[in-house]
Amino acid sequence: MQRTSRKKFVLLAALLTTAVVAVPLFRGHERASAKSPPAVTSVPVKVASAHRGDLDLHLKVIGRAEAFSTVNVQARVSGQLEKLMFTPGGHVKQGDTIIRLDPSLLQAQLDQALGNLAKDQAQLDNARTVLKRYQPLLGKGYVAQSDVDNYTANEGVYAASVKADKAAVELARTQLSYAQIQAPFDSIAGAPLVYPGAQVTANDTSIVVLNQIRPIRVTFSVPETGLAGIKANIASGTVPVTVSIPGTQQPAMQAELEFINNAVDAATSTIQLKARYANQQDELTPGQFVEVVLPTTRLSHVVTVPVVALQNSPLGSFVFVLNADGTVQQRMVTAGPGSGSQIVIEKGLDGSEQVVTDGQLLLADGTHVHVVTDHS
Repeated sequence: MQRTSRKKFVLLAALLTTAVVAVPLFRGHERASAKSPPAVTSVPVKVASAHRGDLDLHLKVIGRAEAFSTVNVQARVSGQLEKLMFTPGGHVKQGDTIIRLDPSLLQAQLDQALGNLAKDQAQLDNARTVLKRYQPLLGKGYVAQSDVDNYTANEGVYAASVKADKAAVELARTQLSYAQIQAPFDSIAGAPLVYPGAQVTANDTSIVVLNQIRPIRVTFSVPETGLAGIKANIASGTVPVTVSIPGTQQPAMQAELEFINNAVDAATSTIQLKARYANQQDELTPGQFVEVVLPTTRLSHVVTVPVVALQNSPLGSFVFVLNADGTVQQRMVTAGPGSGSQIVIEKGLDGSEQVVTDGQLLLADGTHVHVVTDHS
């Protein structure tokens, strides 16, 4: 029993000694922790520089490509369609024969006109010979004046007939030439509307539609509020128009504004414009929808930032400005018009700042940040 009490006494003494030693150690660790400042965490952000300079404002609208010229090809003479000499959907060159009618009847009419001309020409030659023979005899009294007058009249009649016959020959030759139809300009042929063997009527039967697409036009409408700026640009030179095809990787095409309609549509308050594009590689097809961008007004000496830098709050718009000490400042700004990826800041920036463009959701006024790039 005494041995057990002694063991308890020794164990209690050991515990007390350990507690006495542990308390100073704990207090020392506590003092050391108080002396070490807490680690400062920084937020990764991307930044861009505000810029002061000129900015061209643009309009972005939907337009439609249309053929520069369209011709509904019809025959100028009636006849049977003999041959189509084009590939539907293929290119045809100006002056190429694309359609041929049966020339048999027209050739016969030409031959008949030539025969009539030859006959009347022979009669005219004979009348002139007779008149030339009888005129000297009139002075000698061998022939009567009335006979000479008749020969003179005959010469005039035959001369008139020859003149009419020559006109008939020229008409028949022209009609025969209409049996072959040439393309009026470089174009693309559509699908045939009639086929060989069909009877076509002059100036009535449509055979094929030709579309000129080199160059091609792009038609679009803009709000009347942008008309003044567009006219000002025209006065200072050529107005470029950027055309792109939605949903494709095809590069944007550079066209040129060439037409402004003469009236604003009262129902939509828009006005129709047309741009011209060379289309040498057939990038555009008539009827195709396109996106159109054209400049309207140039703003001078304005401050711009990327649109993604602008944030909104119940108090208004703001941006985070990067300070020299690595912190950010939430600065209220007044935003103006934008163009593409840039927006005008009318108040709040002087153009020398760097603004945060990515990572704003984790920021507050005074937050420490570090700048990262796409290559970091």
